[in-house]
Amino acid sequence: MSLKKDGIMIILSSPSGAGKTTLTNLLSRKFRFHISVSHTTRKPRPKEIHSKHYFFVKKKEFNRLILNNKFLEYAKVFNNFYGTSKDYVFKMLKNGKDVLFDIDWQGTKKIKNKKLKFKILTIFVLPPSRDVLFKRLSNRDMRDKLIAEERMKQFNKDILHWKNYNYVVINDKLDRCIQEIKKIIFFKKKSKKYLQDKKKIRKHVKHLLS
Repeated sequence: MSLKKDGIMIILSSPSGAGKTTLTNLLSRKFRFHISVSHTTRKPRPKEIHSKHYFFVKKKEFNRLILNNKFLEYAKVFNNFYGTSKDYVFKMLKNGKDVLFDIDWQGTKKIKNKKLKFKILTIFVLPPSRDVLFKRLSNRDMRDKLIAEERMKQFNKDILHWKNYNYVVINDKLDRCIQEIKKIIFFKKKSKKYLQDKKKIRKHVKHLLS
């Protein structure tokens, strides 16, 4: 009788607007990964559904969950709070399900520091250029350009955390990016190292910061 293997934790992070949420959703649909649905205090965007995209809660409820130690991690991002449900994630992993996380570098750091028994794979997503990033942010259902500009200011700080991740992908072509992430996950599940051109990544980061 073979013992069931635990699932792995696959964390996707990126600066706001680089496409980690789109990538997470596509990976889930194409390869049947389970998405960790976060709690958040921010208001839903158009077409976002409660319990599917996020658990939208009031700040009072979010604080109650913190006090009851219900989060694996939580962080404040652009004046809103986001948190990952501990019970949901552990249940999936113990049932052999691979779980995708769409979280920022703060949440990733907290999860890694917990030194959990589960395998963790961290992937940082970069945009192809600053111009493309600003366009993506501006095309969201935002009140005005000021919000996009606020996120662009944060971009220079967020991008510096790429070094703390196992792998880095550039989201220039969506299909190509998806396939690379799929390969990275496949190698991780086989306990193999996926080779990347770190020199090319450093050059791209330097270009994004210039």
